[in-house]
Amino acid sequence: MNADRYLFTSESVSMGHPDKVADQISDTVLDHCLKADPLSRVACETLVTTDLVVVAGEVTTKADLSNKVVEELIRGTIREIGYVDPNIGFAADTCKIQSHLHTQSGDIAMGVDQGGAGDQGMMFGFACDETKTLMPLPIFLAHRLVEKHAQMRQSGELKFVRPDAKSQVTVEYNADGTPHRIHTIVLSTQHDDSVVTKKNGKDYFSDDARKVLLDKLVLPTLKAERADLLKGKIVIVQPGTPADSIDDDAIRIHLNPTGCFLVGGPHGDSGLTGRKIIVDTYGGRGRHGGGAFSGKDPTKVDRSAAYMCRYIAKNIVAAKLAGQCEVQLSYAIGYPDPLNVWVNTNGTSMEGLSDEHLITLIRKHFKLTPRGIIETLDLRKPIYKETARNGHFGRELATFTWERTDKAEALKREARVAAHV
Repeated sequence: MNADRYLFTSESVSMGHPDKVADQISDTVLDHCLKADPLSRVACETLVTTDLVVVAGEVTTKADLSNKVVEELIRGTIREIGYVDPNIGFAADTCKIQSHLHTQSGDIAMGVDQGGAGDQGMMFGFACDETKTLMPLPIFLAHRLVEKHAQMRQSGELKFVRPDAKSQVTVEYNADGTPHRIHTIVLSTQHDDSVVTKKNGKDYFSDDARKVLLDKLVLPTLKAERADLLKGKIVIVQPGTPADSIDDDAIRIHLNPTGCFLVGGPHGDSGLTGRKIIVDTYGGRGRHGGGAFSGKDPTKVDRSAAYMCRYIAKNIVAAKLAGQCEVQLSYAIGYPDPLNVWVNTNGTSMEGLSDEHLITLIRKHFKLTPRGIIETLDLRKPIYKETARNGHFGRELATFTWERTDKAEALKREARVAAHV
């Protein structure tokens, strides 16, 4: 690799990954509550493991949360994800379900009822001009791979794959931060025994199946998004191959690099709500305040303010005021106004426009109280289960309000005045 270039990696996980199963269940409960009662207060956590789902948390709502209703919601979500075969250790119709939901603390509710934040904390948002969705390229491509994996599994095009999967994308960047090429792809997918062969007495994912994944899933996805970055010979890396034996200019493709992935899903690894917060956001490219999203109603600024930060950052980049933008908001529990607004454009802002100018524009054009965020982004609707798979940001096919760029023109007009352009 050229000494002036560098590598950056992000990962994604499929809708059938145990942690994402938990996220989707938590957000299914949230959506159920908001559909019946838009003022619901929800903090729902989920644990999934072999033949077991446990939901717990604090909920204040007019919605029916009887054990029967909760059980139906959970089984429906698991079935939609694709876990329907009891023989793999976790299935919609046979798993045990335990519900331990109770009323939200009155101490928290007292501050929130007055329009204050549902918790303290700091939230970040990020946008950059690397992709059409203004997301960093590695996480954007990683999401598209697991999204395509799910589509092909559900359509029957890839009959041997099961719901659990992970992707990882490494992009080689030029010194100026522009993408030079796709460097490495990792895709691990649970599979059935129809594609298992024996090598030295051990189960092994077949080379033929690897070729199918490459030709039908990986390459079409990459070519559809960034064919211009497929520079170099494409090499399927066999498990155990030393890294120094691969040509430096090759595009490395690791497909089930452990050798076999028969046991997976919640049977192979327990899952918990909120364990994939970097997958949910920017793949490590932007900072993260630490708070998870799924299972939380919009009075929890962990979620709603993170969405607002993305909305702000995306509109700034869409207005071409900066090539990249990171925004931070912070709050105190029960207090409505943000404690701070911070912006960093990493030297990419329009000439004559400082980050301090951008902060002034943000305060003028965006409502930053929890109530203002909820109203601006229309967050009291049952929209959240869809966020719990394939990322909360940069989704072209999802109509998330925080992905709009409706403020870009107004920001551009005022920024030109501030910059004396």
